[in-house]
Amino acid sequence: MGQPDDMLDDENYPAYTMGRAAEIVGCSQDFLRRLGEAKLIDPHRSAGGHRRYSRHQLRLAARAHRMCEQGTDMAAACRIIILEDQLEEALRHNQSDPTH
Repeated sequence: MGQPDDMLDDENYPAYTMGRAAEIVGCSQDFLRRLGEAKLIDPHRSAGGHRRYSRHQLRLAARAHRMCEQGTDMAAACRIIILEDQLEEALRHNQSDPTH
């Protein structure tokens, strides 16, 4: 693992406990568990088995939480987010590919 400063800059470093993650996102801990069950996020597990979340995962959870608050079913919200991210990645790939 890198130096402490490197970890703070790493958006995928699992720095947040479930309680802190729920507080940041503005949701319940159960909501975060259900996002894991829906396969939107896969939190890191500490040596003691506790869930730890990265900033990237918190952004995904916040997107899902906003959609659910607007009336979107959780499974649909998760699928929409996954598809949006896949589309964004494909567009980035196509823009960087000189043959397109």
